[in-house]
This record gives sequence, C-alpha cells and structure tokens, in this order.
Amino acid sequence: MSGPHASSDHLVTDSTAATEFVEESAVDVEAPSAVDEVVVLDFGGQYSQLIARRVRECGVYSELLPHHVGVEEVRRRKPKGLILSGGPASVYAEGAPRLDPELLELGIPVLGICYGMQLIARELGGRVEGAEVGEFGRSDLTVLEPGRLLAGTPAEQTCWMSHRDTVFSAPPGFTALASSTASPVAAIESQERDIYGIQFHPEVVHTPYGQHVLTTFLEDICGLDRSWSAASIVEEQIERIRAQVGDGRVICGLSGGVDSSVAALLVHRAVGDQLTCVFVDHGLMRKNEGEQVISAFRDHFKVPLVAVDAEERFLAKLKGVTEPEAKRKVIGAEFIRVFEEEAAKLSGAKFLVQGTLYSDVIESGGGTGAATIKSHHNVGGLPEDLEFELVEPLRALFKDEVRAVGAELGLPERLVWRQPFPGPGLAIRVVGGEATKERLDVLRDADAILQDEIRQAGLYRELWQSFCVLPDVRTVGVQGDERTYGYVVVIRAVTSDDAMTADWARLPYDLLEQIASRMINELREVNRVVLDITSKPPGTIEWE
Repeated sequence: MSGPHASSDHLVTDSTAATEFVEESAVDVEAPSAVDEVVVLDFGGQYSQLIARRVRECGVYSELLPHHVGVEEVRRRKPKGLILSGGPASVYAEGAPRLDPELLELGIPVLGICYGMQLIARELGGRVEGAEVGEFGRSDLTVLEPGRLLAGTPAEQTCWMSHRDTVFSAPPGFTALASSTASPVAAIESQERDIYGIQFHPEVVHTPYGQHVLTTFLEDICGLDRSWSAASIVEEQIERIRAQVGDGRVICGLSGGVDSSVAALLVHRAVGDQLTCVFVDHGLMRKNEGEQVISAFRDHFKVPLVAVDAEERFLAKLKGVTEPEAKRKVIGAEFIRVFEEEAAKLSGAKFLVQGTLYSDVIESGGGTGAATIKSHHNVGGLPEDLEFELVEPLRALFKDEVRAVGAELGLPERLVWRQPFPGPGLAIRVVGGEATKERLDVLRDADAILQDEIRQAGLYRELWQSFCVLPDVRTVGVQGDERTYGYVVVIRAVTSDDAMTADWARLPYDLLEQIASRMINELREVNRVVLDITSKPPGTIEWE
C-alpha cells in the first residue's frame, strides 16, 4: 500500500489532511551545560514527544528536533545517541519525510521506531512494503533472537503497534530480532554498525517492556549515565530568562493553573519585580478560582499582580460563536488584546510569559508532518500582529516535569497537583452552543459539585482530569410530579501519564450516584447526568 494513508504511525484518524507547520514547532532548546544528550528526530508522529519524555524518565536529557534540521545541526549538538521517531507517512509516498544517510554515519548509536525503523530498513537495503492488513493497537510479539536491544525481555510479550507498511526482510548485515502478528520483522539490529530498529512503540504504556528497551538502548548501548533530573532545569532556565529579558519589563498572563504558575515563579525568580502578572478573569473559570489565584500570588508569593475583570468583554466576543476552534481563537486573540492594554500601562513591557508545554505545541501541529488535533489558544490561537516577544520557559517540558519544577520552586502542593484546565476555560466545555452566562453558571456549579465529591473520595490525585461538560441539549424529566426540560451534564474523568493517551476512569458507582444526586437536587436547570466512557484515542480528553 502506498500514498498518504499507508501510515506507519497513523495515530490520529479523524484529523484533517496534511498541514504545513513552522519549523520552530518542534521544540529547540539547548541542552543544559555539561549534560549528555540524546536527540530525537521527529518524523511527524503524534507520539514523538513521548519518546523524549520516556528518555528523560530514564535520567537522560533528550530533545525533540524536526527531522529536517540537517546532519550538521545534529553533529553540532554532539549527542550520545539518536532516535528516529514514528510518523504518519508511508516511506514510499511522494513527499514523505526521508532519512539523510549521513545520520547513520555519525559514529553514535541509532534507534529507529516504527516509521524510523522502516526508513533505516529501506535506506540500507531491506524490504519494506504495504501489508495486506494494518496492525493497530496491542499485538503479540515473539522474540526470535534478543541480541543487545531486546536482552532481558521475555520470548513472548505484548506490544503496541500502529502501522500499515511492514518490514518483510532485514537489511544485509542486520539480525531480525522479533516478529509480531502482522510484522514478519518487528525488530532489527546491527551491532557492528550500532544501528537498531523496532516496529512497535516502546514509548506508550501499552508496551509493558518498552521502558526496559529504551533503558537498554540508553545505558547498555549508548553508555549514558542517568544523571539528569527535571529539577536541574530551574537554574538553567533562570539564566536563559535573564539573558533574554535583560532589564526589560515582563508581563505574564496568569491563569492560576500549574503551567502559568510555574512559569510566573520561574520568571519572578529570574528578574524579580521586572515581572508583573496579569490575571484576567474572563468569566470562564471554575467556581471561586479567581479569588484563590489573586490571594496566592499577591499574599503568599508577593508577586506584582494586576487583576482585570473582563467577563462582559469576553462574553460579548463569544456571542454567537459555537464552533470550538473559533472559540479558542477568539479567546486567544482577546487575551492578547487585554495584555497589550495592560502592558501599555506598565511603561512598555515588551515580553510576554506563557506557560506553553510540549503537549500544547504538538497538538497545535507541533511537528513537521504532524496533524493538527486542536489549536491551543497560546499556540495556534495567537494573533499574527502579536506585539510581544514570548518568554516560554516550559515549552520543552512535560506536565510531570513542570510539577517537579513547581515543587522545587516552593509552589504549594494543592497548586502543583491541580488538574489541567484548558486556557479557553469553560467556554470549550459548553459544547455545540454559545457560551452564555447562564450556561457557564450551570456548568460552573456542576463542576464544583464534581470536584468536591472527587476530593472527598480521595481520588483527585489519582485522576489526570475530572470535569463536567454541558452539551447544547435539553431532555425531558420528572421532578416533583412535574415535567421538566433541563440540561444534561456529562461527567468526564480520565487517567493518564502524559495526556497523549488516556483511559476513562472507573469511578465507583456509589460515588457516581452521589454526584448525580447532588447535581439534580441542587441545580434546578439540570435533570440528567451521564458518564463519558471514551478513551483517548479515539476521543480527546476535552470534548472540544
């Protein structure tokens, strides 16, 4: 099979077709000084950032770069290892990302994953063809010869596959290490050339021995020490912030979430009162969050803070807007307009701090050849006439690393472990309709009940996210012997390690009953409560 749908890593099946993205989308951050580095080249796979994250979990610094950066850029970084990611293309498709053969001659170990392995096999004389059937999801893997890469793993195991093209024969001089349900050659290696490949995805949690394979590559093959930690980024980022900002004035859009809070504290640690945080109450936050944010930063952290009441302004901009991408872009653009107005009052602040993370970038089309899932307001939603220079100290970090940095900075545990909350707020949880004040208030009250019960049950830290969704749907009910026509509230709760994949949380039935009972009894506008049991993929965590 050939063409754009002959995917070797087709992890997003409901997205639009290929989109062009800026080169900066694959995060480029210089490695911390005196730290060994592994470079991950991104060939467009939606899981590419997970590879870098798993490497970091092994105590080795890693960086994700676009596949086309060039061999000289990779050589300049002097990495101790190179990993080629998966990707959505077929190695035979016109315009598909190619492998520069010089990357295999750098004198460092190379590991190809999925599309990366197929590129290696094709370049070095193996046979890669479209299979009769694709291989997606869990698959049985048989280890024929463990070699160096699969040493210490069982002969029979499961793994996670996502491909249509398949390696049918290994390149000359390579050993075929394993096969799977639909892949005659599922792993290869040449110890003489220090080149390795696996068809499965070791970076996802559904591959039980995936982390073991990565650790083997990093420690036993690359000879790396596990000496890097997320906390070590604090001093490095403080130096970078000072170098970028100098004596300039800085403004930070503070939402109160862990990302913007950690970004604000990092910048405040670096430049002190050159920073002014701007908290915009857009009327789209959860119940009482505005007061909590203002109190924490003004009273506890002593960070200069301007609070802006902009609820009416945002709701006016959102009037009549129902499409989710349009909501995100409207909110993102209006945020910037507010920042610009406040910056003008602050003697010309020209730097804007954002708590942008890796996942924000990748889901907004953050890898050359990757698909856009949704535009995050701080990435895809920024206006073209942005007047600020961005300061994004967390752009190369994953959520768990941000939490570690937050703890290092002294952020209270309740804020460090606050569940993710979308920048556009509750507007994108009013689904299929306009985010009116009435609907937002209903959703806010329902969500407050959910959060209260989840915390009382001791489950808050166990869940990646738990929240309510308010669809633009009303249903017939009976309350007090009278017919009602009320809103439906959807409960969404998921478990995840990284937000790239997620499973719906199996909340106890008695807890669900208590939540539903409170919502229906306490909220006159609600007469039905339902539970979302969709995992990611195929769904996303948020509904919009």
